[in-house]
Order: sequence, then C-alpha cells, then structure tokens
Amino acid sequence: MSGSSHGHTLAAWTGVIISFIGFCVAGVFMVMANVVGFWAGMVITVAGAAVGGIMHLMGLGQKRMSRAAVEQKTAGA
Repeated sequence: MSGSSHGHTLAAWTGVIISFIGFCVAGVFMVMANVVGFWAGMVITVAGAAVGGIMHLMGLGQKRMSRAAVEQKTAGA
C-alpha cells in the first residue's frame, strides 16, 4: 500500500484532519448530552469530506492513472 502513495496528498490530509476534529467535537457533545453540539460536530465531519473533495478538484489530490497504466501495473505484479 505504501508504494501506491494512497492518501499522501494535501487534499487527503486536510479532509481527514477536519473530519477527525468534527468526530471529536461530536463525541464530546454526545457525552455532554448536547444534541445541537453533536450535530454541529457531524456537520464539521461531513464538511471535511467536502473540503477534501474540493481540494482534489483543484488539483491538490492524487493524479489519476490512465486505464492502460493501471492494466500494465497490475499485469507486472
């Protein structure tokens, strides 16, 4: 897996960090029995995925390989 550079991009790291913060916020407010805070954390979690996707579309994500390159790589393995 480490040879494929899976997730080693600015878009991936940013999306995961924002989602992790949202997950932590939701967890804290769930323990405090605060419904509004929990859902705010869930919104932050989903926003992390959206930010990562937008950054990928801006060119900050992993470049896609062509179908021929993928077939060639899998044939050699």
